[in-house]
Amino acid sequence: MIFLKTDEEIELLRESNILLGKAMGEVAKVVKPGVTTAQLDKVFHEFICDNGAVPGFLNYGGFPKSLCTSVNEQVVHGIPSDDVVLREGDIVSCDGGCILNGFNSDSAYTFPVGEISPEVMALLRTTKESLFKGIEQAVANRRVGDIGYAVQSYCEQRGYSVVREMVGHGVGRSLHESPEVPNYGRRGNGVLLKSGMTIAIEPMICLGRRNLIFESDGWTTRTADRKPAAHFELSIAVRKDKADILSTFEYIEQVLGERAI
Repeated sequence: MIFLKTDEEIELLRESNILLGKAMGEVAKVVKPGVTTAQLDKVFHEFICDNGAVPGFLNYGGFPKSLCTSVNEQVVHGIPSDDVVLREGDIVSCDGGCILNGFNSDSAYTFPVGEISPEVMALLRTTKESLFKGIEQAVANRRVGDIGYAVQSYCEQRGYSVVREMVGHGVGRSLHESPEVPNYGRRGNGVLLKSGMTIAIEPMICLGRRNLIFESDGWTTRTADRKPAAHFELSIAVRKDKADILSTFEYIEQVLGERAI
């Protein structure tokens, strides 16, 4: 079932997403060579809790941490660990959420660790740009397929591949609501978008082939060819003329400065 949100509910969602954006900004401060992914999770978790919210991912479906940290060829759902140390030239996709005022926020950003190769930087930039191409289509009376087509066409025209197994989704009182929002599709197809729908759009784009391997931990996915993948995500509200972006990269980009994607 798709839940249309009132204006009041959308503002509560915005508050949750702004707090999440600030938490991701705190993560941005500590992403550097020599830091473990467990340290990133600790910073994220403590900031969320210190600000009166609950980490939305912790124990969700059995996930053991508050932040997903996926390094290099890992696509999504990487589990933070003291054994995973970030190194110069890595990328790490951080995906998190929090629950505030009864509403879930959801956002992801792929960080460069130190200096990364031009090839990988181009992947990150294209993935982020494709997110905003998808958001442009998230207006009333268009369809979910218009979002997916915008993301897919933008990335594939530049030589990248689009993950099929994981998709965006509705978001609200539950972390995952209907409808699913794939990053591929055909224009004019899929669920009709209506004002008041709130969805998370999250391109997951691969430098090589889109084929995935699911790791033995039951969560982590990686590219089969072990080439890097990027992930960017924002939660939005569908409106009549222009999508209302609820989450934000503002706090991340303030920290990264010229290093922002």
